[in-house]
Amino acid sequence: MSRFLNVLRSWLVMVSVIAMGNTVQSFRDHSFLSEKLYTGTPEFVNGLQARTFGIWTLLSSIIRCACAIDIHNRTLYHITLWTFVLALGHFLSEAFIYKTAPLTIGVMAPLIVASKFLCHRNAHRLPVFSRDARRSWRAAEETQLKSYQQLFLVFVLC
Repeated sequence: MSRFLNVLRSWLVMVSVIAMGNTVQSFRDHSFLSEKLYTGTPEFVNGLQARTFGIWTLLSSIIRCACAIDIHNRTLYHITLWTFVLALGHFLSEAFIYKTAPLTIGVMAPLIVASKFLCHRNAHRLPVFSRDARRSWRAAEETQLKSYQQLFLVFVLC
């Protein structure tokens, strides 16, 4: 595995662990969101919104961690990419459209993380999108499909 992929995997794990910490904080005390993120209109932050934010963050964290474990899974990689696109879209819209999250460090951090992943993905043309990687993905997907078919047959025959 290339050095770049190892760095990417480590970075995804680090981002995932930080997101899990944010999830715990969202469930423990919803004032975390009004003090760190949505400082423009803290009166809109309530327990329900904090728990929803926590679940969304937890889901993104799990997807990113799974991608770090299986970086060559093309579908998982694309889903991980979309978690960063959605995070970027969410925080940009909250900052510039709804004006609920001014550009403080609490908002800038997720914007930088999401932008960094998207920029590096495009700037380096990740090796996971090379022709050789696509061939290995196809082979891995075919092998995985065969194992699923065999597993299905075992269940049907039992």
